[in-house]
Amino acid sequence: MEESSTRTEEMENVQKTEKKKRSKEEEEEEEEVFNLNNKTPGDEGDDEDPSDSEDSVFSGLEDSGSDSEDEEEEEEEEEGSHEEEEDLKDDQILQPEKKKGGLTAEEEKKEDEYRQDSSDEEDIRNTVGNIPMDWYKDFPHIGYNLDGKKIFKPIRNKDELDEFLDKMDNPDYWRTIHDKQTGSDIILSDDQVALVNRLQRGQFGDLHFNEYQPQVEFFSSDVMLHPVTNRPADKRSFIPSLVEKEKVSKLVHAIKMGWIKPKRHEEAGGRFYDLWANEDCTTSLARLKMHLPAPRAPLPGHMESYNPPPEYLFTEEEKALWEQQDVSDRKCPFVPRRFSSLLQVPAFPRFLHERFERCLDLYLCPRQRKLRVNVNPEDLIPKLPKPKDLQPFPTTQSLVYRGHSGLVRSISVSPSGQWLASGSDDGSVRFWEVCSSRCLKTVQVGGAVKSVAWNPNTSLSLLAVALDSMVLVLSPSLADKQVVSASERLLAGPQGEEPAEEAGPVTWTDTEGEELNQGIRLKIQHPKPVQQVAWHAKGDYLASVMPDHSSHLQVFIHQVSRRRSQNPFRKNKGLVQCVSFHPIRPYFFVATQRSVRIYNLVKQEMTKKLQANSKWISSMAVHPGGDHVICGSYDCRLSWFDLDLSTKPYKMLRHHKKAVRGVAYHRLYPLFASASDDGSVIVCHGTVYNDLLQNPLLVPVKVLRGHVITHDLGVLDVTFHPSQPWVFSSGADATIRLFT
Repeated sequence: MEESSTRTEEMENVQKTEKKKRSKEEEEEEEEVFNLNNKTPGDEGDDEDPSDSEDSVFSGLEDSGSDSEDEEEEEEEEEGSHEEEEDLKDDQILQPEKKKGGLTAEEEKKEDEYRQDSSDEEDIRNTVGNIPMDWYKDFPHIGYNLDGKKIFKPIRNKDELDEFLDKMDNPDYWRTIHDKQTGSDIILSDDQVALVNRLQRGQFGDLHFNEYQPQVEFFSSDVMLHPVTNRPADKRSFIPSLVEKEKVSKLVHAIKMGWIKPKRHEEAGGRFYDLWANEDCTTSLARLKMHLPAPRAPLPGHMESYNPPPEYLFTEEEKALWEQQDVSDRKCPFVPRRFSSLLQVPAFPRFLHERFERCLDLYLCPRQRKLRVNVNPEDLIPKLPKPKDLQPFPTTQSLVYRGHSGLVRSISVSPSGQWLASGSDDGSVRFWEVCSSRCLKTVQVGGAVKSVAWNPNTSLSLLAVALDSMVLVLSPSLADKQVVSASERLLAGPQGEEPAEEAGPVTWTDTEGEELNQGIRLKIQHPKPVQQVAWHAKGDYLASVMPDHSSHLQVFIHQVSRRRSQNPFRKNKGLVQCVSFHPIRPYFFVATQRSVRIYNLVKQEMTKKLQANSKWISSMAVHPGGDHVICGSYDCRLSWFDLDLSTKPYKMLRHHKKAVRGVAYHRLYPLFASASDDGSVIVCHGTVYNDLLQNPLLVPVKVLRGHVITHDLGVLDVTFHPSQPWVFSSGADATIRLFT
């Protein structure tokens, strides 16, 4: 009872003191209001807000606020001052009591330190939060304090000169930062500067943090006896959730109202789709009409009988051979056996396997209905003229020229048509009389002859021979005296100059002694083996071909009258196979493995490139008109090019079964021929029309055979008679044949 009475007395005393404080505060507020109303203009100027001064940056933009706001601020300041006075009085009252209790001066200092100490959160007086301070850029204040009052920006009237002087004089300038939230400058301590440096270097903020300390694997694959955390289970894990109950009740209501329909369980049998559900009735009827019945299984034969004839039973050798064979190679899938009666026949062991194979065949093998069209086969073949209407052309073998002992690689007919020259691997060049097949002259050149070419000029009688790395120019003297003398004058060289050896890749030399007596007049030495020679139509220029990938010296053009040689190409794109001069225009045809390039010798530029669409071109011939070219290739093809039409073949003829070795045009008749390793010469009729809109007419008319295939080589060269519809062919059987 005594304790309760003392408590009540203490409570009454506290209430009395609070009432006295409130009455004092009310009286002070009234006095302040009265003083505010009686302020002089000079006093108002002294209490003006610092932001309204001339030095303020925002003197023209800020809202000075109403008088009520100023009054409220002053009241708050006065209240704060009164409260501080009361606190000081209380401290003065309490101090003697503490001294009585025996407290020292050090304890008083500690209490003062803790009283004035404040945390970081209390130090931040701006309560705008973590927002961009740029939002307050155009306002005189930078936020609000805990009571909601504006915190005005401090007066910052430093210009660049003041900033520079501060930078020079202030030793802590480098560690001073500006706090945008409070608008004040803060000097960083040594620990804070060290922290910033560590963070800039990408290190940890804590100096004593060990980044390489061993990792504690709290959760691993090892099953532990005790849990990692011993936290007791939540109460909510035992009580049903009210939120889930509401969700369930909503779902039940939606199902009752029909808003949510339960999923139908699929049937256990699986789904089946109608592939033709979206088809029209016409297509479905057509599908029924086009039904393909399954092919019937063949009926059993004598071999499948339980008592087959003795000729169907296997012997021991046949049975052993049957067991060694693969299942797919066996003619019969079982071994025939004989039983005396049908009752002794056992069950067929391969019955299920055979039925499965039958079903597999019906399921996997595609069947297609073949529509038979009543078409006359003759209508599918293009209507070509009959060969009888295209005569004359060579049909029969008339003469065989025998005398060579090696492969006859090249033949050439004189412009008059009276003489035939041939070069062979036996190292000889022979001159034959065409009509009698008599060999008039044999010249031993001492090497395998790769190519011979008769000069096309009728006023000259010269023959070019290619062997090894040399080109020989022969004067066979098989013509009139005037023609022979003109040929000798051409070979004598330029008048008034002695023929001298040229210091270059090609050297010209005159012959002496036995070679001169045989008719060899000139030797043209080349740096590489020569494969082909070709004359210009006028008879003064000669081209030679030396196929070689590693060198640009593959083609040379020689002028016989001046004994000069030139390499027309700086680079050869590909391996050159053969060359030819245009019969009329100054064009030069160069055939590589895959294409034919046409060069203008006057303009010295390439005018056209023909794509042969073949793997390897072997030979080439130019039409006497100059607008068509044929090319033979080692992949059994003959390509006809129309130069006015396209750079691709107009026609591809695949009549031969082996490589095409030689092609030739007739000079007068619309004929061309091709020679192949299959031992045949195919003669074709090729009519070229003057009308550019009409395509050439190509008709194969005759296949000529007679050569014997030797060492997988057949006919090596073919050429036409200059005036008659005759064709000459030379083969690997060391013979030359004339077909008329």
